[in-house]
Amino acid sequence: MTESDTAPPTPPRRRRRKEARPGEIIDAGLAEFAENGFAATRLEDVARRAGIAKGTIYRYFASKEDLFEAALSSRLTPFFDDVTGMVDAFPGSTEDLVRAMLPRIYAALFEGGLHVMMRIIITEGGRFPAIAELYHRCVIARGREMISALVARGVRRGEVRESALTDLPMVIVAPAVMTIVWKMTFDRFDPVETERFLAAHVDLVLHGLLAKGPGPAVE
Repeated sequence: MTESDTAPPTPPRRRRRKEARPGEIIDAGLAEFAENGFAATRLEDVARRAGIAKGTIYRYFASKEDLFEAALSSRLTPFFDDVTGMVDAFPGSTEDLVRAMLPRIYAALFEGGLHVMMRIIITEGGRFPAIAELYHRCVIARGREMISALVARGVRRGEVRESALTDLPMVIVAPAVMTIVWKMTFDRFDPVETERFLAAHVDLVLHGLLAKGPGPAVE
């Protein structure tokens, strides 16, 4: 018996290519959205970047809005699954949870590409209410649930004092939005490292949230 007799059959290349296409289209769409914004992104340019015919896109996505939603989901689902699971299962203090969670949020924003989507909403959401509503449903609403769960956990444990901040927990992530605005508007004139924004964000949240104040910063 030869090696070719025992080796498993190799799936046809065309089938592998077809199964990979949605992800390739999403990646090409993200690249186009990052370069051009929502309004100026054209599906023919997405197709060209993905190396396919424009008509192929419509086999998977009915419109540019659908592609935008798929791009959001591709980046958000792993992030929310990770961070929500952390809040639910974290064994340590609220301070330790904040110190662990905020770096993950910054990594998702600035390494995972979510800042591109937020930039589009900030600059173009007023002109395209459909994508603003989509972003609110997919990102803002889920993010508020996640942050509210963190705060409620801290209050139950007696580690978080009830205040105006616990009444509106979404304010906790506001410094991350400020970081995005700074990076896309002012960083070329006055560069500030993302790590410094993150450190200031952690310090601000802990001093505003904890009942007894945070411990010394961990290097």
